[in-house]
Amino acid sequence: MPVAARSRKPSLRVERALQRDGYRLLAGMDEVGRGALAGPVSVGVVVIDETCRSAPQGVRDSKLLQPHVRESMVPRIRRWAFAHAVGHASPAEIDEIGIIAALRLAGRRALAALDVVPDLVILDGNHDWLTSPDEVGLLAFTDDDVHTPPVTTMIKADLRCSSVAAASVLAKVERDRIMVGLAADHTAYAWDLNKGYAAPEHMDALREHGPCELHRRSWRLPGTEAEEGAWTEPGVESLVGPDMVAFTAAPRMTELDTHER
Repeated sequence: MPVAARSRKPSLRVERALQRDGYRLLAGMDEVGRGALAGPVSVGVVVIDETCRSAPQGVRDSKLLQPHVRESMVPRIRRWAFAHAVGHASPAEIDEIGIIAALRLAGRRALAALDVVPDLVILDGNHDWLTSPDEVGLLAFTDDDVHTPPVTTMIKADLRCSSVAAASVLAKVERDRIMVGLAADHTAYAWDLNKGYAAPEHMDALREHGPCELHRRSWRLPGTEAEEGAWTEPGVESLVGPDMVAFTAAPRMTELDTHER
């Protein structure tokens, strides 16, 4: 049940309308790391109820914020939210079940970490990867003990809904910290700088050294059979949605845009 949003910046307008429709506990959910070449895919969830007032000042989709600003927002978001969590799926799990099923797994882990069950989840985009059983490999992990609430999707929810924007910040900061921690034992790839995305120094290291165990090895990566050609994650091309990217080369990216999806 898609929600048509009109706000040009994050607010609680959509959330309040849904609460008036009877969904008291609302969960904004967003993912980071979908397009990375290494490391986990991470899903943040922020739950609000009617007592949660306006989000902390400056909360935006994590792509629009500098790293130090995101870091400073985390404690304020945690204090503001009724509940919050971040879930992850590992590179090995991505290789085994595919990226969309791994998103579902990470999202369900985030929900399982909450001490409440939301009445509704707002997902960014137009594809319900949290509950939809229509992707290859999705049924490999059922986690029947985890209750998945109903889901509504909204294009650009991370730009319009404060709960979704806040979830993106929590997921981004936590995943970045993981990648910085892993960088110390894998210095060639400069994950402390690129967080596992297709930045030039990461692509050059892949061509020179090949992938390690923390790369998504089922993807056609530089340093393997796709060294001089296009590289994509298997199955991505068949997905529909404005946030799905088919990678055809290693573009030169800025600090902000290499670190997001």
